[in-house]
Amino acid sequence: MLRRTSIFNLGRLAAQATVTAALWAVSSGAWAQDVIRIGAPLALTGGLADEGKKQQVAYDMWLKRVNAAGGIQVGAKKMKVELVTYDYQSDEKRAQQIAERLITQDKVDFLTAPFGSGHTKVVAGVAERYGVPVMASVASSETVFNQGYKYLFGTLAPNGGIVQNMAVIFTRLIPGVKKIAILGREDVFPRAMATEMKKAAEANGIEVAYSEFYPVGTLDHAAALSKMKATGAQWVFITGYTQDLILARKQMGDLKFSAPIVTMVTGPSYREFVDGLGKLADGVTSASWWHHSLTYKSDDIFGSTEAFYKEFVAREKKDPDYVNASAAAALVVLQKAIEKAGTLDKAKVRDALAATDILTFYGPVKFTANGMNQGRDLPIIQVQGTKIVPLYPTPIKAGSLRPVAPF
Repeated sequence: MLRRTSIFNLGRLAAQATVTAALWAVSSGAWAQDVIRIGAPLALTGGLADEGKKQQVAYDMWLKRVNAAGGIQVGAKKMKVELVTYDYQSDEKRAQQIAERLITQDKVDFLTAPFGSGHTKVVAGVAERYGVPVMASVASSETVFNQGYKYLFGTLAPNGGIVQNMAVIFTRLIPGVKKIAILGREDVFPRAMATEMKKAAEANGIEVAYSEFYPVGTLDHAAALSKMKATGAQWVFITGYTQDLILARKQMGDLKFSAPIVTMVTGPSYREFVDGLGKLADGVTSASWWHHSLTYKSDDIFGSTEAFYKEFVAREKKDPDYVNASAAAALVVLQKAIEKAGTLDKAKVRDALAATDILTFYGPVKFTANGMNQGRDLPIIQVQGTKIVPLYPTPIKAGSLRPVAPF
């Protein structure tokens, strides 16, 4: 049985059963008149639970602010917002089923996408069939957005530029990097990043000494890491999600395998990576789509990067990462589009989204023809001690690249 949460405040999970029963007693027509309903498939259990909970927190922050202000202005009236969520348990097929249910049974007006490019793709396919706008906050692979979808929009910029910048900057700052060993997770985003890194390395005269993929759910990377170690590569590049990368880094330690540059995409973007590895995280580089040291000011519900950061830290007692910020920004953008359209008509809101060109607390959002946010210089980061330090671009640079200490 699907587990449903349909509440104004996602934080009140303890009251879930009571509230859900009450909401089922209300006709869908009444909800359509009084409330804007946004469907949100979330990975709250399973392998992507850490990442899914980041989206949940950000959605709740936005939701509380919007409803405290009376809701979203739709033409002449303000309408409060309800998020209808299900845990899709990190399962792609389940995410697809839930998207269908949200549209056909729960009668949501709009959708948010799950975590990751692969799961976003399956939900976007469902939404496209029904003409429902879907906001993706954690999908950056062009292969997802190049399917001809008209109703999919994403707040992350394309990922291709990240590795190009790394290849140029890292080899300039640490001379002698002649070979790279690449290990990627066999999944949409991690595979795309590993593939792009291989192209970028070759374009910059770096020998690709090893390039392989590991299946989703792999619990032992020792064989692949041993082969990578044997190449003598000066740069190790591994892609995956948080638990994949923590495991790989620990096994590198067991094998006494290191290199002057160790990049894990996007491990160091998450505090959980650093906390899970302790000293082993030191020196690992990565990329991000946002950093809290940015200084954007905006007219959205948060008002500035600083305001979002302070509220998040007060609530969660830790720094936000790009997933938190992008998830909140996705709903900010949807809110702006609804206000601009002045209606909940899905086609008109879709057109307003396509015309988006705004500055948010998260940064500029302007969708290209395929629905992706425009490309820009994205932060490159390194763990130094226990701190996540931006290395690039210059406006947020807080340190210089350090070679990874050998074991």
